[in-house]
Amino acid sequence: MNTHNPLSDPLAEGGFETLCAHYGEHRLAHGGAAAPPLYQSSTFVYPDAEAYERRLLPQSPYYEYTRQSNPTTAMLEAKLAQLERGNWARCFGSGMGAITCAVNACIGAGAHIVAVANCYLPTHEFLQQYLDRFGVKVTFVQGVKPADFIAALRDETRVIYLESPTWGRFELIELAPIVEAARQRGITTIFDNSWATPYFQKPLDLGCDLVVHSATKYIGGHSDALGGVVIGRGDELRDTVLREAELLGAVLDPFAAWLMLRSLRTLAVRLEQHQRGGLAVARMLAEHPKVREVFHPGLESHPQHEVARRQLSGYPGVFNFALEDQTRAATNRFINRLRLFSIGCSWGGHESLALGGTLFDRNATTPLWLIRLHVGLETVTDLVHDVRQALED
Repeated sequence: MNTHNPLSDPLAEGGFETLCAHYGEHRLAHGGAAAPPLYQSSTFVYPDAEAYERRLLPQSPYYEYTRQSNPTTAMLEAKLAQLERGNWARCFGSGMGAITCAVNACIGAGAHIVAVANCYLPTHEFLQQYLDRFGVKVTFVQGVKPADFIAALRDETRVIYLESPTWGRFELIELAPIVEAARQRGITTIFDNSWATPYFQKPLDLGCDLVVHSATKYIGGHSDALGGVVIGRGDELRDTVLREAELLGAVLDPFAAWLMLRSLRTLAVRLEQHQRGGLAVARMLAEHPKVREVFHPGLESHPQHEVARRQLSGYPGVFNFALEDQTRAATNRFINRLRLFSIGCSWGGHESLALGGTLFDRNATTPLWLIRLHVGLETVTDLVHDVRQALED
């Protein structure tokens, strides 16, 4: 299948912001349009029967059907692949569409998966409950030490599924020993990079085989489009992922792809603002007497801050913290007092969000009440003030 990714683009070596703005768009081929055109079409036609017969050849300029490929989506895929330093990308209608396709493409009946325990909850449910019906077994690693992941490997292990930082305590996983052990055993490593984005972390450069994103989050960035993406380098994995995607049909709508192309133009700028706001709020919380602990890898007090400095070039605006008063009432009281932070389950958009929940900490017998903040793009001092006033009685 021809995805029409323009890998020979002369801007391929440009900086991150330049790639976001220009890579893969070929404006003169679209009448000089400064904004990428939207090809809101399910079907594409051909000038003659011979052109249709050649449609799947790499040099063919034609598309066939949007479930397979679309010019607008292909522009987004080319851009995302280049930003992650991959050779190809495939977009999906949601982050879970991308995650499930990536996993399914690498396993068969009776396979074994090793996964980080504190991963995205729907991913955990998919791995633990859905795949069990096909005889696929999963070992969830509670810690983040590389030795724990390596010790969990079996002869039938086909995938190591990773997120770093993890949800909950935002712990960092040191990737190098894990990906080396996986490579020696022929195991595919899949990494969810939704939190850091390719602006702050590049898992393919760190040795992972596949990167997945919920593009709904920072890539979309405006809380108005749902999407996901799988990115890789190897041709064999590419062919398997593309085939899986075509058959299961979790395709990204061209309009959502067009919205994400728009959003990529400001990705770097937005993430810098998310980082400024997130660190400012986290530092204030870390010094407040009513706060028990702040789980933000950008803080020097984070137990794995040095690992974060090696693997990350920055920190977005999502993190957790715990109040000294470890009760549901105190957690809800704080959230209800916020004025600029809305209550919402997603993150990555322009607006600030807050959500409460529990973490069954492996080092304690009772659950830890956590508050997750997504620090948006509002004025930083206003957000710091809002969080501070919500802590007061």
